Amino acid sequence: MTDTRRERLDRLDQPVEPGRVRLPRFDPEAFGQWSENIARYMGTARFIVYMTVVIAAWFAWNTLAPRGLRFDPYTFTFLTLILSLQASYAAPLILLAQNRQTDRDRLAMEEDRRRAAMQKADTEYLAREIASLRIALGEVATRDFLRSELSRMADELDEAAHRRQKLERKEWEEEHS
Repeated sequence: MTDTRRERLDRLDQPVEPGRVRLPRFDPEAFGQWSENIARYMGTARFIVYMTVVIAAWFAWNTLAPRGLRFDPYTFTFLTLILSLQASYAAPLILLAQNRQTDRDRLAMEEDRRRAAMQKADTEYLAREIASLRIALGEVATRDFLRSELSRMADELDEAAHRRQKLERKEWEEEHS
């Protein structure tokens, strides 16, 4: 037993940790970003060109080089193994990147839904306010209505003034006759 483990066993106020293998911990977010970067790179023309160059060089070296210098002497078995290994790692990394993108899309869709609901509520509120203003304006005198009323009153005043003048003239004539 190591000294630190023995020290922990001697302490009665702390529970004993079981003797199991501890795997290294990793940050899932950092791993996810790393997998997205790999998946993003594997989806580029640069990756395809580099991969084609490597495979062509592999073919050329293992077919044209002298037999003693060839590193894949069996009908490209090692190349097949390497490509299978790459595919076995690429597929889960691409799936992880797709899952992360799906999560981001879902969050964006929920945010869009929330914003649309808020905009709908705001629009309905504004529509109700406009309707209430229209109703209130229906009860308020408009400029044209005020002009027509003032014009009618001015005509009535002119008529009343004209009648008074007639009446005053008639009284004056009666006084002077």
